[in-house]
Amino acid sequence: MTRILIRILVVLMVVFGVIFWALFFSPRPPLTTDPAVFSGDGSQLDYCALPALDGSGKNAIDIPKGNTPGCSYQGFPMPILAQCTEPLPDGASDIRGMWKSFEGRENHVERIEQCGSRTVITTSGVIHDYGPNSTLGLNTNDVEGPGLGLTLFGKLRCPRTSSSMIWDNEVLDFNVFGFGPTVVRRYLEGDVLVWEYANGTVTKMRRICTLPNDKVLR
Repeated sequence: MTRILIRILVVLMVVFGVIFWALFFSPRPPLTTDPAVFSGDGSQLDYCALPALDGSGKNAIDIPKGNTPGCSYQGFPMPILAQCTEPLPDGASDIRGMWKSFEGRENHVERIEQCGSRTVITTSGVIHDYGPNSTLGLNTNDVEGPGLGLTLFGKLRCPRTSSSMIWDNEVLDFNVFGFGPTVVRRYLEGDVLVWEYANGTVTKMRRICTLPNDKVLR
């Protein structure tokens, strides 16, 4: 019995080690975001003035994937999909714009961009971009941000993340690695955007037109 327990313990330690390495020591995602995204000031835009998705401009696949520089951006970036006007697919709700929580997670603000079957969520220092693009794969290829980071050997390392964001009957499902379980859901209830986590926590948000002053750096 003791040998069996030791073997189980060794297996668990190996599994934990592999997961820990994958999260914190695997190669960082290449930064493919258009440099113009970080050279401008996205905090000054009116996010109630949304472009028409009428197909007159670029398609989602024409634009490089957006992702986070290092562990976090330091000034609120410009939109990734500003030049994209590809219509949304069937089954997708239009949740574009800036949103602020009034229930659940306190003082949460996020910007959501959509174009075709591509969705970009920018919040809390990170950029999660899913869908057709000109530089990387479909899934988000990013980090979880400094809040969950660890300082290892004198350097801050943030955990890697990868997921899909796929519409299913007007519900945006986030699936780990694109094929794993659904861990996050976003959907509209009237004018309210609902954000659900797999652990049962629910945050509700309303649209706002401009980024609050306390969120300019994040």
